[in-house]
Amino acid sequence: MASSHQLVVEADGGSRGNPGPAGYGAVVVDPATGETLAEAAEFIGVATNNVAEYRGLIAGLRAAKALFPEAVEGSVRVHVRMDSKLVVEQMSGRWKIKHPDMKPLAAEAAAVFPPSAVTYEWMPRERNKHADRLANEAMDAGRRGERWEPSASTAALDAPARPAVGEFGDVPPREVGDASAGAAKVRAALAAARTGSGSGSGSGSGSGSAGVSAAASRTPEATAAPAATPRVGWAAAPDMGAPATFLLLRHGETVLTPEKRFSGSGGTDPELSATGREQAERAAAHFAALGTVEAIVSSPLRRCRETAGAVAARLGLDVTIDDGLRETDFGAWEGLSFAEVRERYGSDLTTWLTDPQAAPTGGGESFVEVADRVAVARDRLAAAYAGRTVLLVSHVTPVKTLIRLALGAPAESMFRMELAAASLSEVAYYGDGNASVRLFNDTSYLR
Repeated sequence: MASSHQLVVEADGGSRGNPGPAGYGAVVVDPATGETLAEAAEFIGVATNNVAEYRGLIAGLRAAKALFPEAVEGSVRVHVRMDSKLVVEQMSGRWKIKHPDMKPLAAEAAAVFPPSAVTYEWMPRERNKHADRLANEAMDAGRRGERWEPSASTAALDAPARPAVGEFGDVPPREVGDASAGAAKVRAALAAARTGSGSGSGSGSGSGSAGVSAAASRTPEATAAPAATPRVGWAAAPDMGAPATFLLLRHGETVLTPEKRFSGSGGTDPELSATGREQAERAAAHFAALGTVEAIVSSPLRRCRETAGAVAARLGLDVTIDDGLRETDFGAWEGLSFAEVRERYGSDLTTWLTDPQAAPTGGGESFVEVADRVAVARDRLAAAYAGRTVLLVSHVTPVKTLIRLALGAPAESMFRMELAAASLSEVAYYGDGNASVRLFNDTSYLR
C-alpha cells in the first residue's frame, strides 16, 4: 500500500467593495519543513468576498494537485486552512450550501481531490498573511491592468511562523529558497514511497491567467526578517483572536412604526408594511453584497422573522429563533401612542421615564429586566458564534440595550439613542469579555 504524502494549502480571497474588484491568493506548504512549494494568485474582476474565498480554495487545491499529477489516489492528503468560517464549515459538511453562487464553486473544489483526502481547519486572519498578501497583490495588479507575476511577489515576507495542523504535525517557520527545489524534494519523497527507488524529479512549475508558480525563488538577503520591535500600548495586549461580530438589524416598518405606537411582545405582533417589506429586501441586497454574514438569528416576533426571512432567502441561510431578542413587554401600553399613554397612565409613564426598574402598567417588563434577558442572550450567542459574523434581527429596546451594555453606559442613555426602522448597528465581542461598538443606526443602504 502506498504511503501518503501530506500538504498544507492556505487560501484567501478578498473584494474591495463587496462586490467589487476581487482577487484570491493561495500557497501550498510542505508541513514537514515549512517550505513554500507553490503560490497562486489572480485578479478575478468584480465579485464578492465569498466568491473570491472559494476561488482561492480551488486554486490552492489545483496547485497542490499539479505538484503530483500522476499520483495514485490516496497517496496525497491535503489539509486546508482558511480564515473564512463560511468556506471551512461548508466544505467540511457542517453547514448547508444554499446560495446559488456558492454551490458550483463548492462542487468544483470538492472535485479536485477525493473528499477523504482533504481536511479543513479555520484559522485567524492574522495567521493567513501569506495568502492574504497574494490576494492583495493580485488585486493591485488588476487595478493597474496587469496580471499578477510570481517573480515580483513579496507575499512570503509576511508569512508568520505556521502553527501545528493537527495530525500533520508542527509547521515551522518557512524556509527561504527556491520553491521549485522544495517541490522536487516532495516529489522525490512521494516517488520513493511508491517505488522504493528513492528518486524523483519534476519542476512543478506552472503558469496561466491564475498566476500559479512553484518556482518563486528569492535570495536569503531579500527575505531577512526585521528586528523585533517591542509592542507598546494597545499593541502590547494579547491577541484575542477574531471576535464574535453582531450585525444588529432592527426590523422593517410595520403600520404602527410611523405612528410611534408601543409595539412590544405583550400582545401586538404586527406584520411588515409595504414599506417594511421593501426595507427588508434592501437589507437582503446589502448583506448579499457585504458577503460577511455567516448565520442569522431573529426575535420570534413576526416583523423580525419576516425581515430575517428576506435576508436568509437571499443568502441561502437558515434563521435561528432566539427568544432573548424579543421586544419589551409593554403591558397595557401595547398599541397605544405616547400621547395616549400619557393621557391614560401619566403617573406610571413619568416613573418609567426616570426609573429603569419601573415596568409599564399592567405587568410589562422594566428596562432592567430586559437588560438581564438580553445580556444572557448576548453571552450565549457570543460563545456560539465566536470568531464569526452573525446577523441579529431584533427590536429597538434589545438593540439599544446591547449598545448600552457594550459602552458601559447608564440605563438612562436608552432615551438618548435614535434607532430607525431597518437601521444597522454593529458590535464585536472579544474572548476577554470586552466589546467594541463599530456602527450605530446606519440607514445609508436604504437610500
